[in-house]
Amino acid sequence: MPRRAPLPPPPPPVEIRSWPDREALLADRAVVLGELVRMHVGPGRLGLLWMWAALAATGWSLVGSGLVVFEQEGDFFSAIGGVVVLVIGFGVLVPAVAFACVAVSRDRKVRVLLDVWGALDRDPERDRRLRMPGTSLAWLLLSFVLGAAGLALCVIGPASARPGRETYGLVALVMGVGMVAWLTALVGGVTALAHRRWVVRVLMGGGSGTGTATGSVPVSPAGGRSASSGHPRPGSGTPSPRSDHSASSGAAAPPVPPPTPAS
Repeated sequence: MPRRAPLPPPPPPVEIRSWPDREALLADRAVVLGELVRMHVGPGRLGLLWMWAALAATGWSLVGSGLVVFEQEGDFFSAIGGVVVLVIGFGVLVPAVAFACVAVSRDRKVRVLLDVWGALDRDPERDRRLRMPGTSLAWLLLSFVLGAAGLALCVIGPASARPGRETYGLVALVMGVGMVAWLTALVGGVTALAHRRWVVRVLMGGGSGTGTATGSVPVSPAGGRSASSGHPRPGSGTPSPRSDHSASSGAAAPPVPPPTPAS
């Protein structure tokens, strides 16, 4: 199995971001997004997907060949050969399917990181290199061709089988290879469409502002009240400045002496 590069971490929370300015943030964002896009729809990712598909198809072909050997009348040594072919087939098929599932799960994590890093800010100049329309189109076209071939095998194989000539093992072999091709094409098509959707939604759509991107916290005015809040409305339970002033002035007034009794 080829060694995979570790995924980059998500951006730090707003409270602990330490980019000195917006340009430094955009530079880090461009580096991380470039690496994530390469992991998502790069040529190496497409080759890896097709490699696991080829191994899975090879494993299923060996399994189907073992079933064909068991269905045919043969001696003891033919049965032993069929068992050996079955074991080898499962030994190739199971790891290929497991690694393909791991790759699909990794793609989901990559898409999450693409969303959170892309939402930091907008950079049209650097983002233009991340769109990769030609690569996405290649993914889509190759997936379409592979899916059409897989569906043809799944339909034509059982339809063209003749009783007494083709065995059940041969039909299962053809349908299994077609199913592997169709599932691989489905993964490739979903990956290409997901990348295109991310480009339209994050890179070309409305992004967050520079204030949120750089992690700057809005400063409230003096007194702990935002600038948008006006004077409290009457009857809201908060005393007005006039009533506070009158109350304080009344409390500070000197006491009135009692009247002097008449002599």
